[in-house]
Amino acid sequence: MNSRPLLVTCGLPYTNGPCHLGHLRTYVPADFYVRFMRRKGEQAVFVCGSDNHGTPIVVSAEAEGVTPRKISERYHSHFAETFKRMNIAFDHFGMTDDPATHARTTHIVSRLIDAGYVYPKIIQQAYCPNCKKFLPDRYLEGICPHCSKPARGDECDQGCGKHLEPGELLKPTCKICGSAAEFREQEHYFFRLSAFQDYLKDFLKDLKGTDNAINYALGWVNDDLRDWCITRTLEWGVKFPGHDDLVVYVWVDAPIGYIGFTEEWAQDAGADWKDYWCDDKARITHFIGQDITYHHCVFWPAMLKGAGYGRPYAVVASGMVKIDDHKFSKSRGYVVWTNDDYLDQGLPSDYLRYYILTYTSHTKEMNFSWKLFLERVNSEVVNTLGNFVYRSVHLSHKQFGGVPDVPVDQVIKERITETIRTVSDLVESYDFKGAIDAILALAAYGNTYVQTQEPWKLAKTDIPAMALVMRNSLQIAKALALFIEPVMPERAGKLWEQLGMTTDISQAGLNEALTDLTPGSLPQPSILFEKLDEKQINALDVSFRQRIDALTAIPQSDNMISIEDFSKMELKTGRVLSAESVPKSTKLLKLQVGFGTETRQIVSGIAQFYAPEDLVGKDVVVIMNLKPAKIFGIESNGMILAAGDEASLLVPLKPVEPGTKIR
Repeated sequence: MNSRPLLVTCGLPYTNGPCHLGHLRTYVPADFYVRFMRRKGEQAVFVCGSDNHGTPIVVSAEAEGVTPRKISERYHSHFAETFKRMNIAFDHFGMTDDPATHARTTHIVSRLIDAGYVYPKIIQQAYCPNCKKFLPDRYLEGICPHCSKPARGDECDQGCGKHLEPGELLKPTCKICGSAAEFREQEHYFFRLSAFQDYLKDFLKDLKGTDNAINYALGWVNDDLRDWCITRTLEWGVKFPGHDDLVVYVWVDAPIGYIGFTEEWAQDAGADWKDYWCDDKARITHFIGQDITYHHCVFWPAMLKGAGYGRPYAVVASGMVKIDDHKFSKSRGYVVWTNDDYLDQGLPSDYLRYYILTYTSHTKEMNFSWKLFLERVNSEVVNTLGNFVYRSVHLSHKQFGGVPDVPVDQVIKERITETIRTVSDLVESYDFKGAIDAILALAAYGNTYVQTQEPWKLAKTDIPAMALVMRNSLQIAKALALFIEPVMPERAGKLWEQLGMTTDISQAGLNEALTDLTPGSLPQPSILFEKLDEKQINALDVSFRQRIDALTAIPQSDNMISIEDFSKMELKTGRVLSAESVPKSTKLLKLQVGFGTETRQIVSGIAQFYAPEDLVGKDVVVIMNLKPAKIFGIESNGMILAAGDEASLLVPLKPVEPGTKIR
């Protein structure tokens, strides 16, 4: 066991939308790694938190008429609850907008200023003369100067992926009003990243983790590094020291959140956060998506070095996610929402964790389809692992009432020892698929052993021989429970109990797999690894494809409508007078909407995006002449219009009276 403490972090979920499969691609492997390292005896600390700053949250807050903090708290709670449902067990899950990260960010930026690594510079900043405001980052869209693809203010998100500094975007357009933006001079502050080029080359030679992260970062530092603009003209965020009109760029305070969250954890745990972040005492291991490699392998270690902190030990970057062999896209429907599409359908978190970890190498692109999910779970988890452990416990209970009182064959313990060694080596090299394949190989070995020994026949001819076969099988089952717990914690815990174990499986070390089970009775066994229902999975696949068709359908000429057809729709503005949740529904709100001369009751599927109290007093756009419908037994008279995956409500740009007709 390594004497240096182990701190594991995950890239922070952004509090501007719900959790989807792309998020889990990072968090599930990190949770698996932490659980396994603890089983090896490591005192691993696992921290994360939500990323609460930046322009997208401000834009969403303005659209809803609420504060950025309100939106951040809503989605922070959503992620915290979703992670619990997925058995992703952080020691601490904080917020970057909380005091600890604010204070730590101010301290680090002040140190960088004092050390001469931050300097002021007059730059050309996009400005909208119509809105009369400067336009940082996501308030701006235009053309990438490097590849000529559409891009947003701080990143070419549809082309080359390069970071864009303020003033670089071509043909800038204001995303608020759609007007052409102009450039005006404004003073901002830059981090002298270029001063760390030689340091970063040496740092990357020693950095552990996955090759995709290290090689990508080397490609950047082998070219000339450019200094980073680290301030933005916003009110929301961590104030830049000495300037009330500027905040630090979100990619400054977001990684500093790792330190802030460690401080918050340490305060509750009676530990010292400095043991993890000062003088390279700890193995700081960052689990991230490969799209944020630059920030974690170049910008972040340079910032830590400049401020006198320790440096990361490893960066583990996951491959991207495809859905049904298509590029992940929320707007086109190629997305799997963790709650709505999976957990709320009654599907087990264990099975999704298994799929994410075993589909392919952690660094390669993962594809999810309902058909593949069904095949892999039923054939690998159920038929291989589930079949073996149930046969072992069931036959032992049926014939002997529990664990036979005979010693385990040495060859069985040698096979378990070999698996411990193989799996440990693979996990420590971040080959999670290889590690789980080795665990499943032990289950396959157990199946072959039982099938060859045929204990059901021995029950009629040689009871002592059957007792030995079942004793060996139960020892393998115990080892499998320990090894598979980091993958499928819920079912592994139940298997542990069926084997008569009264200790907490999460506290058991790897070598416990070699400790003999106590002879004696076992509880009545049950099937733990049930097959997925093919009809249910097929129905989910149909629903998924219908969503795609609805979002990607191209209007044909026979679908075109005339102005007369359009005029049949009665669209009016309304004002929300009251809002309340619909009992037993996580998606619906019941609203009373006023239109000046009348009030209507409308049921709307926006509960996951808006708290009822946030909607009261807000203006909305409603289709008035839809036929009344009953939803969850409640009559609804009209439909509120909203845009996109996150149900951004359509609202008038200028104030109008409730009941104003839209034409």
